[in-house]
Amino acid sequence: MSPLRGLTVWKEEFVVRNHRLAASISAWASVVAVGVALSFNPAVAASDNPFVELAGTWSGSGTARFDNGKTESLRCKGYYTNNGGPTNLGLSIRCANASAKVELRANLTNANGTVSGDWEERTYNQSGTVAGKASPNRMNLAISGGISGSMSVAISGGSHSVTVATSGPSFKGVNISMSR
Repeated sequence: MSPLRGLTVWKEEFVVRNHRLAASISAWASVVAVGVALSFNPAVAASDNPFVELAGTWSGSGTARFDNGKTESLRCKGYYTNNGGPTNLGLSIRCANASAKVELRANLTNANGTVSGDWEERTYNQSGTVAGKASPNRMNLAISGGISGSMSVAISGGSHSVTVATSGPSFKGVNISMSR
């Protein structure tokens, strides 16, 4: 094999690997964005809901897990705001590592602990829906669309954690923690 042919094969493998990684990061970030957004439920009285004080700008880090056992470190920033009233939430989240970035937006509604909404990822043009239940310190959700899976969100004071499990072919899940 000529040296040029080897370079072409390496380049193709590099592009395929980075495209898969970017798509996987896009999918998990979409799930995380929805989960993080759901942790801010202004529809419940402040005395019953520690999420109310969390609206604003956040940052965090985490780890994405893949089926081959590989992990990738992540950094995220998010901004959350009421959007159309106390039961609605708009969000914008950006996550990145050395090889990829994603930009997520979502609009969510919480009706007496039943959560629903839509999300979109703008860098890789993916979208989907979310449905599940919310309580004062926890969310259990199902995500569908560009990726399918389950997610739990745990809230504790001025921070929260998100755990995602998926049935994707290469992406298996993510753990992320965010704080002010």
